[in-house]
Amino acid sequence: MDIDCLPLDKTGYFSKLICDYIAEDVKLKPLYHRFPSIEGFKGQIEEKRKSFTTEQRTILFRSLSNQYQQVNASEQTRENIALLKEDNTFTIVTGHQLNLFTGPLYFLYKIISTINLAKELKTAFPENNFVPIYWMATEDHDFEEINYFNYKGLKFQWNKKASGAVGNLSTEGLNEVFNLFANTIGDSKNAQDLKELFEASYLEHDNLTDATRYLANELFSQYGLVIVDGDDKELKKMLVPFIKKDIFEQIAFDKVSATIVDLEKLSMDYTVQVNPREINYFYLADGVRGRIVESKGKYYVNDTELSFTKEELVHEMENSPERFSPNVIARPLYQEVILPNLCYIGGGGEIAYWLELKSTFQAMNVPFPILLVRNSALLITDKQADKLARMKISKSDLFLKQSSLINKKIREISNIDIDFTPQKKALEAQFEALYDLAEKTDKSFLGAVKAQEVKQKKGLDALEKRLLKAQKIKLKDHVIRLTEIQNELFPRQSLQERNLNFAEFYLAYGKELIPMLVKALQPLSLDFTVITCT
Repeated sequence: MDIDCLPLDKTGYFSKLICDYIAEDVKLKPLYHRFPSIEGFKGQIEEKRKSFTTEQRTILFRSLSNQYQQVNASEQTRENIALLKEDNTFTIVTGHQLNLFTGPLYFLYKIISTINLAKELKTAFPENNFVPIYWMATEDHDFEEINYFNYKGLKFQWNKKASGAVGNLSTEGLNEVFNLFANTIGDSKNAQDLKELFEASYLEHDNLTDATRYLANELFSQYGLVIVDGDDKELKKMLVPFIKKDIFEQIAFDKVSATIVDLEKLSMDYTVQVNPREINYFYLADGVRGRIVESKGKYYVNDTELSFTKEELVHEMENSPERFSPNVIARPLYQEVILPNLCYIGGGGEIAYWLELKSTFQAMNVPFPILLVRNSALLITDKQADKLARMKISKSDLFLKQSSLINKKIREISNIDIDFTPQKKALEAQFEALYDLAEKTDKSFLGAVKAQEVKQKKGLDALEKRLLKAQKIKLKDHVIRLTEIQNELFPRQSLQERNLNFAEFYLAYGKELIPMLVKALQPLSLDFTVITCT
């Protein structure tokens, strides 16, 4: 295995907001609490230790013990759950939707970043314990976002009518997806392992929550990963005071709205990731996850006939808190209320919306966690690495836009010089003399001289492009090979991790895949990792 690293801002795939955050741009400091560094974690540990109570730990331990009753967890995972009762134990969290068969490859990177950071913090602060957490987004209702995965250009999709929280969905019908997938991947030892994993996860569990928990546990329990389902009555009881503040005082709406205004003032290049609502909770009932809205002092649930007075809604919160489901604005607060958490690890889009939330946490008197951009990686096989070496394509070249990559390599391998820079400089020198002459004679000629310079430079540009185009035609085979290898590594001209499923690489590397990634990914490096697999 060969590992190279590139700065995120040199890849072209990360927003200016995220690149500025990684660079610790001072103008973003008001939007976060502590930067993800060992020194930053030292202060975060002390703050969370003081704010997270024994009672919260007891409730968390009891709930997780119930959630794990039917799970064949590793000894390390069981030990980590027990350690959560101790006041020197803290969590590192990532969250993800219940994507079919893990969905995109970066599902693995998020969890591995979490596992590796927990290990790194244990080395730095051996007197404390650090537990990696995967938060399952069981209450999401965006079924179309999770009902498929890609494999070698094919889309394996679960066609089903669905409504309400996806975690409650029956796995009925997934045998059809399994059969298609099984008939596609062959009969090698690694293929058989994949088939058994899919079958055990989805065909032997009744709902998507249990299936996803089984899958993540099978992949990562050896590293002590603890899987949390927030759709839990006992855990949500701890959230009730904060639900009231959101619904009746609209604290999140006011604070996030103000932060968005500040964010937009900082830079026109900063895109607002999510916008708050006056009420940031849904109501769960009978296969429906309906948004709660207020009108003339009453509270209604969209897509239902349900309505409540304020008093009735308070009674509902206190007696059936499991029916209140936080949206993307409120869920981060829920997580931090029920976990002794130090850090949230997420993709660029997730970190962007977390950067909108600090003032809400302050108003709610809940410590704001450290935010860490998850590891991103490009996996290159031996065969692909050989092609790149023969074509003399560097790792940084791969991240160029395809047209730029082709132009760069054609210039390098062409037996004629396609760079007209010397001619342009000579032209500029000639026109300098003409400008001097015009200044000394008739300044009205300056405009004419300028126009002629622009015209001749455009002429040189046109000749250069025409020559480059001719060379591309002449070197057509090389252009095709360049295009093919980049398209392999960047499907749809996007990051590999956003398109491919782990199954493609599991077929090649089997059970060594995850240990290889665990060894390669360093969460606090804050770089993009290029891994050449061997």
